[in-house]
Amino acid sequence: MKTVSMLIGGEQVMARNGAIFERHSPLDGALASRAPAASVEDAEAAVDAAARAFPVWSGFGPLRRRELLTAAAHALEAKFEAIAAAMAAETGASGLWASFNVHLAAQGLLEAAAMTTQIGGELIPSDVPGSLAMGMRQAAGVVLGIAPWNAPVILGVRAIALPLACGNTVVLKGSEMCPATHGLIVEAMQEAGLPPGTVNFVTNAPADAPRIVDALVAHPKVRRVNFTGSTRVGRLIAEQCARHLKPAVLELGGKAPFIVLDDADINAAVDAAIFGAFANSGQICMATERIIVDEQIADVFVDRLATRARTLPLGDPRKGPVVLGSVVDMSTVERCNALIDDALAHGATLASGGKAETTLMPATLLDHVTPAMRIYHDESFGPVKPIVRVRGEEAAIACANDNPYGLASAVFSRDSARAMNVARRIESGICHINGPTVHDEAQMPFGGVKDSGFGRFGGHAGIAEFTDLRWITLQTTPRHYPF
Repeated sequence: MKTVSMLIGGEQVMARNGAIFERHSPLDGALASRAPAASVEDAEAAVDAAARAFPVWSGFGPLRRRELLTAAAHALEAKFEAIAAAMAAETGASGLWASFNVHLAAQGLLEAAAMTTQIGGELIPSDVPGSLAMGMRQAAGVVLGIAPWNAPVILGVRAIALPLACGNTVVLKGSEMCPATHGLIVEAMQEAGLPPGTVNFVTNAPADAPRIVDALVAHPKVRRVNFTGSTRVGRLIAEQCARHLKPAVLELGGKAPFIVLDDADINAAVDAAIFGAFANSGQICMATERIIVDEQIADVFVDRLATRARTLPLGDPRKGPVVLGSVVDMSTVERCNALIDDALAHGATLASGGKAETTLMPATLLDHVTPAMRIYHDESFGPVKPIVRVRGEEAAIACANDNPYGLASAVFSRDSARAMNVARRIESGICHINGPTVHDEAQMPFGGVKDSGFGRFGGHAGIAEFTDLRWITLQTTPRHYPF
């Protein structure tokens, strides 16, 4: 069991009123972590600390910020064993998923470090004689980052890395499901030597989340909000930001379609579908959530896919290497079991796996899924995946777009031009041709459309989200006025 502290103004603190909350293992109910249950006053103090630190951090030159973010990447990598243990205890994640998280998060910090010299602007031709007109990007101020539990290190780091590179200071609101894991990220930032108040960390009890988030968003010193989580909560965040006129970046739910056309390399498609559907037991925003396969090759594809799914190692990640560890809680089990029951009742067939009684859920595939079934429409966010058989390319595209989400997608075909034309017609922020739906690189413009949110993390697109673009002119010659 790990006891977590908040970080406010460079000081490790507990809640002012002494309140705490506990996170228990989804596997056996053992106490995994204990963390401060912040009050509104604690949350406001964190923003105040970030505001005080802003002139110092934003005043650093780009190479100094690069140096410190690079040091943070190395400090994070050094915490791998502690992070893997915390993730296994708090969310039941496998060691493989923890390793992926730390590796990609460290890359995110290094990419952010590289971007510190890319925050520039442009000269804009002016019709006023002697006017030097510039579009200049400047740090916005305090950025509020709200990160989820499912990819806790990747998304926790993403909430802070590029905002810091742009010269902003940050308040990270940790997830109630993994306060110890998120706390280890903040420890790495501290060890790197960032000035006090540059990164602040707040934890709260689950029941207090609405009022803590409302207080953070409402604080006049918060200038940007970035949130990764469910569409339901994302709508609430967007409403709060709209009330306070705060720009937001929202990366929300998904129902990622995985299209296998009739000319696809079946073995390559199976490999990608297995990874995209069952990494972290399907608890990833980009996870393959609807496998769409042309009926001409469906029998062969489904047989090979189901055979692979049945071989995926399942077990307690604390006892040895597995691919499928625990899902985050029994509500996931209950939701997925209900989806299985509904699909079977409406004519689907079970290709692999089945219902679970514990949070150790097998890789489950439901074949012959139709729009009459809930799993066709609903995000399972677990290791239960529907297979929809279609006839032809047009039907595949229509099926891919037949849902309100639009984050990730994938298309498999041996004809690159054909696949590119299909990809252009899929309503998603991300599409991978002959690759899995689960893929992330820190320099890429990551984000969705429709109910999957708006705004982009990563690279130059992320710089635009976390800076203000200012128009500044310098009059270099006498100017004529009409009166």
